[in-house]
Amino acid sequence: MKPKRITPASASAPPRAAVPVRVVVVTMDSHLAGAAMRAQALLRAEMPGLTLHVHAADEWSASDSALAECHADIAGADIVIATMLFLEDHIRAVLPALQARREGCDAMLCCLAAGEIVKLTRLGRLDMSREAGGVLALVKRLRGKTKGGAQSSGRGQMAMLRQLPKLLRFLPGTAQDLRAYFLGLQYWLAGSDENIASMVRLLVGRYAAGPRAALAGIAAAPPIEYPDVGLYHPRMAGRISDRLDDLPAGGEAGTVGVLLLRSYVLSGNTGHYDGVIAALHARGLRVVPAFAAGLDCRPAMERYFIADGVARVDAVLSLTGFSLVGGPAYNDSDAARAVLSRLDVAYVAAHPAEFQTLEQWAADPRGLTPVEATMMVAIPELDGATGPITFGGRSEAGAQEQRRDMRVHAERATMLAARVGRLVELRRTARAERRCAIVLFNFPPNAGNAGTAAYLGVFESLFNTLHAMREAGYRVEPPATVDGLREAIIAGNAARFGTIANVAHRVSAEEHVRREPHLREIEAVWGPAPGRALSDGSAIFILGARFGNVFVGLQPGFGWEGDPMRLLFERDFAPTHAFSAFYRWLREDFGAHAVLHFGTHGALEFMPGKQVGLSAQCWPDRLIGDLPNFNLYAAN
Repeated sequence: MKPKRITPASASAPPRAAVPVRVVVVTMDSHLAGAAMRAQALLRAEMPGLTLHVHAADEWSASDSALAECHADIAGADIVIATMLFLEDHIRAVLPALQARREGCDAMLCCLAAGEIVKLTRLGRLDMSREAGGVLALVKRLRGKTKGGAQSSGRGQMAMLRQLPKLLRFLPGTAQDLRAYFLGLQYWLAGSDENIASMVRLLVGRYAAGPRAALAGIAAAPPIEYPDVGLYHPRMAGRISDRLDDLPAGGEAGTVGVLLLRSYVLSGNTGHYDGVIAALHARGLRVVPAFAAGLDCRPAMERYFIADGVARVDAVLSLTGFSLVGGPAYNDSDAARAVLSRLDVAYVAAHPAEFQTLEQWAADPRGLTPVEATMMVAIPELDGATGPITFGGRSEAGAQEQRRDMRVHAERATMLAARVGRLVELRRTARAERRCAIVLFNFPPNAGNAGTAAYLGVFESLFNTLHAMREAGYRVEPPATVDGLREAIIAGNAARFGTIANVAHRVSAEEHVRREPHLREIEAVWGPAPGRALSDGSAIFILGARFGNVFVGLQPGFGWEGDPMRLLFERDFAPTHAFSAFYRWLREDFGAHAVLHFGTHGALEFMPGKQVGLSAQCWPDRLIGDLPNFNLYAAN
């Protein structure tokens, strides 16, 4: 369903004199910057003296001058729009400048932000710094009521937002300024080129003062209404629809429901989404890319991912970068878990680099900034999200106007699609056919510590897990007793090879040299293959035991028994030949559908690399590849 374009009445009017009018937008990120630039081009014919500047908080850390330029533009602005400012660092950076300009500008519209920002709103007689009373009290209704801790639905809020301007149209006085406020909200939330242009027309035409009074009366078209809940696909006619039948056909490998931010879709800033959608299609997957208005993804999931109470998708992938219900503003994990429980499929939450460029992310040993790690990894995990991965963002390359547009990181998008594809494959594979690898921690090695974990009886729990898997239909043949299980893994042929556990497989030095893609980096630290760790000089030992379609393996040691933390703090380090060969064997030779790290975290995530938001140069990412990875641990 392609939205109808509405031409404002003023578009056909003769051009006005070039009266200078300076409009400044201050917001969280730059995803609407391109739409604003195109809106400025639309408006120049009507207001030749117009300048429209967008300042995004995600750019303030890129250079010392970006915030200074923002402050300077606020100080000289005639119309100020401040929105999507929730984070304390962002608020603190601009709040004094906004406060200083509040009384000197013609109008200040502050919405969808923290309370101290919203209170700066001043539109004619509407002053939100005063205690709400009369018609102004309606503003509070948009916040929604809570019931049992759950926020009101985004669908209900959007319906109310559209109705209020219609009701306020016939009320005199401050109600008309309040109506302008709600219209401004509608324009911003449906931030296409035309709606951004109409928002500027509304504010200038209604509130321009002094020398700019000549611009009074410029007409603004009503907000163009786009679907609150809909589908987006770059290969679909019109790109936006509300019908599943309009999506490209195919997808024999399975179906993935993908969640998008509506604001990126309407602003045309979708390069990062398009790349992931293409990567999923390349895996043979059908893609259902859906969006919802506001910051609540549930309406899109309920409409397109569930039919008659049953999931019609094999996995859900969120590309929003934020929580499922609440976005960057808040988190309603109870509501999120309720809808995810109805779906009962894997839920992966990937994220773009929102507050830094892709180049900054690549160069930073932390990966994500603390703000990004909190908002886009930790908080979504409260919903039940798994597998966080950076898939795109802004780049410093290209022309200035292109640097604010989102683009895909091709390699990360390919890995994301591979991981989602493997989760779909896991779900669609019969239990009896699934091959599962279970990894036991072993640290420090050579001290009888195989299968240790704080507050958890590992072999007893492993015994119970294997028997439960067999009862659930997995093809697994566990020993009859816990002691028998321990003996099979720890003893077995260990005496024959002089190892601390049973040798399940030997990887020859020749094979390791031929198949190890990062051999040069490993040899730079540990010497020629096969190395000394878990090796007899001619082969690398894979320790563990196979029980039908389940392999229980002993994770190789960190590498430095006396100084294991060296892996964390020494740059350009690498795991041992044995550690890399172990995970390669699980992935490629045993052919695991999934791996379960059992009893503790193990050493995989302590391998050299970024802390959060890993790249292809990070060893944990290299070692696990696209293999679905689960962790069973005690709630201690």
